[in-house]
Amino acid sequence: MREHTTHQEAESAPGWDVPATAAEVLLDGHRATRDRVARSILDHGPSSAADLASRLGLTAAAVRRHLDSLAATGLVDAREQRVYGSRGRGRPAKVFGLTDAGRDAFYQAYDQLAADALRWIADSVGGGKAGEEAVAAFARARFGKQAEKYLETLRQAEAQERPEALAQALSADGYAATVRRVPPAAKAPAGAQLCQHHCPVAHIAEQFPQLCEAETEVFSQLLGTHVQRLATIAHGDGVCTTYVPATGAASSPTVRSTVRGSDAAPTASTSENSASTEDSASAR
Repeated sequence: MREHTTHQEAESAPGWDVPATAAEVLLDGHRATRDRVARSILDHGPSSAADLASRLGLTAAAVRRHLDSLAATGLVDAREQRVYGSRGRGRPAKVFGLTDAGRDAFYQAYDQLAADALRWIADSVGGGKAGEEAVAAFARARFGKQAEKYLETLRQAEAQERPEALAQALSADGYAATVRRVPPAAKAPAGAQLCQHHCPVAHIAEQFPQLCEAETEVFSQLLGTHVQRLATIAHGDGVCTTYVPATGAASSPTVRSTVRGSDAAPTASTSENSASTEDSASAR
């Protein structure tokens, strides 16, 4: 969420004099005020509509409209006001607090914290090759634990439908994943491209490619087949794209039950051939 922009700042911004329709002006004003309401809750904690109205100089009715909008999108929720000490008669006041999604909408320094933590892991074992291996072990453990909840979903899917099942599971975790089926061609075998249009750890993966490598290994284990990473957001591509061969070309038709803590050699290849290059270009 952005801070409320003042009129002076708006006039100094490039293109401020471009005419806007009345509907656009009303919509922008609504969003700005809604952001102010959410920011006030972030700064002051769970608040009643009356408290917010007093702080922001708005009517209680206007605040309630914005709270309804924020609640509809899962950014705030209503709860009973916590009272310390003796409580008077009557029902406790209803206050509105930010949900986890609401807090995540504001900028947090999580990227820097995560990068510092991974760098500390690498340095704690002496850096160099040992440090890279330590970060890779952490990445495998992290993605392996995340993948454990996907196993049951994939077990229930037919072999040819597992890429779509994995995409749905990833989308539920914020990766906005889709599947594009690749028909057989002279230079490219049939299969599917698993596309992740959002990566929550893209900025960290730029510095620590072990995260992408571990994720690819986990995909291979979940799908029970060799997979090939064609493109990643962390490396500047528009979409993270993983090639999954069609059923019949798989190295193993069953979903592996051991994901977390596996010491097996990686089954996912990251080398590119002429077919993958063509698929990658179409995915970017």
